[in-house]
Amino acid sequence: MTDRLLNHRAEGAPSAPPLLLGPSLGTSCALWDAVAPELSAAHRVIRWDLPGHGGSAAGLITAGASVGDLADLVLALADALGAERFAYAGVSLGGAVGLHLALHHPERVSSLAVICSSAHFNGAGPWEERAALVRREGLADLAESANARWFTPGFTVPRLVRDHRDADPESYAACCDALAAFDLRDRLAEISVPTLLIAGREDPATPPAHLREIADAVPGAALVEIPGASHLAPAERPEAVLSALRAHLDGGARRGMEVRREVLGDAHVDRAQQRQTPFTARFQDFISRYAWGEIWTDPTLSRRERSMITLTALVAHGHYEELAMHVRAARRNGLTPEEIGAVLLQTAVYCGVPAANSAFAAAQRVLAEEDTAAG
Repeated sequence: MTDRLLNHRAEGAPSAPPLLLGPSLGTSCALWDAVAPELSAAHRVIRWDLPGHGGSAAGLITAGASVGDLADLVLALADALGAERFAYAGVSLGGAVGLHLALHHPERVSSLAVICSSAHFNGAGPWEERAALVRREGLADLAESANARWFTPGFTVPRLVRDHRDADPESYAACCDALAAFDLRDRLAEISVPTLLIAGREDPATPPAHLREIADAVPGAALVEIPGASHLAPAERPEAVLSALRAHLDGGARRGMEVRREVLGDAHVDRAQQRQTPFTARFQDFISRYAWGEIWTDPTLSRRERSMITLTALVAHGHYEELAMHVRAARRNGLTPEEIGAVLLQTAVYCGVPAANSAFAAAQRVLAEEDTAAG
């Protein structure tokens, strides 16, 4: 914790595209515990705490704060971490921060996901009353009703309820001030970044109609409604939220298929698509999303490096038919025949001479075919 920056937790490769995750009022970055580790496979995930919540200092905002003030704190954090441009997803108040950023700082936001949130929060009155109550009596009584406001009956996350109870009352009240003053309804059409809205179908605080209002106004926005989810959907229905976010952030199988074609070639992918059956369709989708849409798109390693690693692994396991395919891919990724030979020679030491012998034979056939085609 510092007195100037929001407390945060970073996960994933430092070189991966940054993704900032914003919390709901009364929670901490623990709201994303079931989602962030999965997203960090393809992104540098940065979760942050509201002022006076989790590990963030209480003095970062004061009475009369606005959502714009919170957005400025998020930008200061992004600047400190070197995230010039980032994807953003936020819940409730965190979602309002995302809307503000997308509207006022579109050059910083590559994509936006607004979860269980709103372009307004039912007028100033209720939030002004809650702020006054918290300043007068603290958060203990309000935390007792957290489960009813946040989750469907019978579900709870004790850590989040505890975070609510332990938040700084004045900071919490200042966040209520921000919600009281927030209303972007007349400016939603100005938002130009790719936008996803996620609604919890059982959410009493920001019902699906609130998210639908944003989706109808923001050009090109998409809306996903999650059955069985209340206000804190990432905690209650993490799998559904994760699936929606992945498709929005990464293009899912679409981006994976693009990379697959770039590496393996159109002819190979077309043949694989023609052989696809209802029985194999889900596996092919899995390969496109995970292997090609997440692993091969991670910028931590270059495609040349990934080809060398893949060749070695295929030799080690004796997958010589697939090795031939990836020798072609290695050439497409810029490896020379000499470099491919050096990789296979390395496998003779660590995978065994018989394995390397078969690998050289398979690679030689591919390279000879390439020479013939070139001639």
